[in-house]
Amino acid sequence: MTPGARAAAAIELLDAIEADSTRPADALVTGWFRKRRFAGGGDRRTIQTVLYTVLRRRAQIDWWLEAAGRPVDSRGRVVVALVLGEKWSMDDLDAAFDGGQYRPAPLDEGERTLAESLTDRAFDDPAQPLFVRGNIPAWMEAEFSAVLGESLESELAAMMCEAPVDLRINSQKTTREAVAAMLAKDGIDTEPTPYSPLGLRLAGRVNLANSPVIRDGLAEPQDESSQIAALLTRARPGESVVDFCAGAGGKTLALAAMMKNQGRIVACDTSPGRLERARPRLERAGATIAELQVLDGENGLWPGAREGYYDCVLVDAPCSGTGTWRRHPEVRWQFTSEDLQEYMALQSGILDAASRLVAPGGRLIYAVCSLLAGEGEGQVADFLRRNQDFDVFPVREIWETRLDSECPAGDVFLRLRPGRDGTDGFFVAVLKHEGQPEPILLAQ
Repeated sequence: MTPGARAAAAIELLDAIEADSTRPADALVTGWFRKRRFAGGGDRRTIQTVLYTVLRRRAQIDWWLEAAGRPVDSRGRVVVALVLGEKWSMDDLDAAFDGGQYRPAPLDEGERTLAESLTDRAFDDPAQPLFVRGNIPAWMEAEFSAVLGESLESELAAMMCEAPVDLRINSQKTTREAVAAMLAKDGIDTEPTPYSPLGLRLAGRVNLANSPVIRDGLAEPQDESSQIAALLTRARPGESVVDFCAGAGGKTLALAAMMKNQGRIVACDTSPGRLERARPRLERAGATIAELQVLDGENGLWPGAREGYYDCVLVDAPCSGTGTWRRHPEVRWQFTSEDLQEYMALQSGILDAASRLVAPGGRLIYAVCSLLAGEGEGQVADFLRRNQDFDVFPVREIWETRLDSECPAGDVFLRLRPGRDGTDGFFVAVLKHEGQPEPILLAQ
């Protein structure tokens, strides 16, 4: 592909992402390339670099467009990204934007003036307000500031970087050292994750879809923060555990390995499709103790669920996903304050439903991949006011026994951050059901 065709492709993909907020950008990009087999590896890398520059730095790019009085659209955004990010000269732009086959139309006078004014400039400018420098919607600055405080700018900067790829090894089948050695033979460098004893971090982005490490169930992609959330459940062999909002089963797999495939796991979700994606993963991992159940809309549980029975219930609730913006930068521009209120109402209902499953003395673990207090500490405080038979169990006490290291991020609750901790943003609370067990009636 010519440089102009690559620029046209980036513009086309940005328009597609703008038009369809229901699908992740990476899925749209994968589908676009699948239909265009002529695009080589270099083409894909260049197109995606420009595309994700726009998605990560859209607030700054739009600021430059607005300052120049230019339309804020995909074409203008790509022009700014090429000049500021790729350091294209006017000659580069004129050669690419010439109106030829598969190439964008020539620059108009306003676009030429804009491009010339950006020569030797950077994305940052002292006149930009904080939310622009941090590339977040303006309304979210106060939300982030309430949690991040003095670390706000450094954490927002970290959220503009590409996230690493972590694997969680299946301790029922192998060891971290063995998986690292297998990958090294294929030229794939890894290092142990700093906190999770089950994690490996890849040195770069590698397609492992056909690797025996994945094919044989020896490891699964899972961010270190999510691995830690599973470890904090303290799931033990022989227990009855529920993975509420299980999705495609990532944490179910982790729980089954922790339980040494002994006991019972109910993996439930409102989406049958998501649950079905868990089935082959469970089979690869040899996790035979998990059953899949679709949550019923009427009472929030699944048919036949036993209330007050389960030793541990893990709720990885739907949320804003602000903690995963490194992976899905497009979401930050699609998310509204109304969406936040809807998620918080949903989380409240899910917590109340899931809590009915916890046996007296059992554990309820609430987790969200969010950096917002309303979805974390605020949600737990509201739940405890409604459910006074539950109390908080300090995360630090569990961490120091399950992870054999000092907890880096909180005593009572766990709050992980991309900048400070190198993980996705994640909040975890461990709650204990303080109710009394039902009396056992002995036969007379």
